[in-house]
Amino acid sequence: MFGFVIRRIISTIPVMGMVALLVFLMLRLTPGDPAAILAGDNGTPQQIEEIREALGLNEPIHKQFVIYIYDIVRGDLGESYFFKKQVTELIAQRVGATVSLAVVTLIITILVSIPLGVIAAYRRGSWVDQIVMGFSVMGFSIPVFVLGYLLIYVFSIELRWFPVQGYKPLSAGLWPHLHRLILPSITLSVIYIALIARMTRASVLDVLGEDYVRTAYAKGLKNSVVLMRHALRNAAVPIVTVIGIGIALLIGGVVVTETVYNIPGLGRLTVDAVLGRDYPTVQALILVFAFVYVVVNLLIDLSYTFLDPRIRY
Repeated sequence: MFGFVIRRIISTIPVMGMVALLVFLMLRLTPGDPAAILAGDNGTPQQIEEIREALGLNEPIHKQFVIYIYDIVRGDLGESYFFKKQVTELIAQRVGATVSLAVVTLIITILVSIPLGVIAAYRRGSWVDQIVMGFSVMGFSIPVFVLGYLLIYVFSIELRWFPVQGYKPLSAGLWPHLHRLILPSITLSVIYIALIARMTRASVLDVLGEDYVRTAYAKGLKNSVVLMRHALRNAAVPIVTVIGIGIALLIGGVVVTETVYNIPGLGRLTVDAVLGRDYPTVQALILVFAFVYVVVNLLIDLSYTFLDPRIRY
């Protein structure tokens, strides 16, 4: 197990290197000049050139990449062109809101999706199953931003249960913090509830046809015991895999949701940085998201050994 973890950690180095190279090239080969954006509409060619020289954008692209990698190795993610702050400081200021949103979203997703999937599998072909599958199709079909504005209209404008937009940190109090996260988290969790509920249903259905499940029923065990202790536990590996994939997809959903609800997190920072052609900030954020994805995949792989004793690395 220890050797497997070490190999996986070492394998992340070339992966992160490829991510850094692709992001670096994509940003510099796309149209737009950050120096012109910083100079403004009234900027003269001389001012734009001075900004380019100050930012190092007039250097050959291969030299810029070498400097970029050297700074990353030293732990320096650069200074934001747009915000005039160190990128590490910007990320530290914004990461709390994103983590809170992601955690609440995951809690809602797991608490709702897994019971829905188990019930749909147990009631296969019934009206309950049809409702769950219908909800899953709807959850996949509605874009996140459309659902967000719809929920804002119903629960914030009409019913006035939740604020329209904004965020309060945990230091302002637990309820004010959660009160502003509930609606964004529900918006973000719908598609993941649909995904995980469908996978849970399919996995549990496969397990319910196994001999040991029929033996458990023959022993007179209650339905809840058979479903939770025998069926769900043995169907956990594919479910956990999908949850891990959902965490990775959560990164993209956070960008849209934080923009809709005006949450000052990493997603909103990404949008602002892209619009401002802020190379250092965009590069750093994508590296952070890629690192989170790699770590989540490692944790999911390690969890298999606890869920299924037959799996060994």
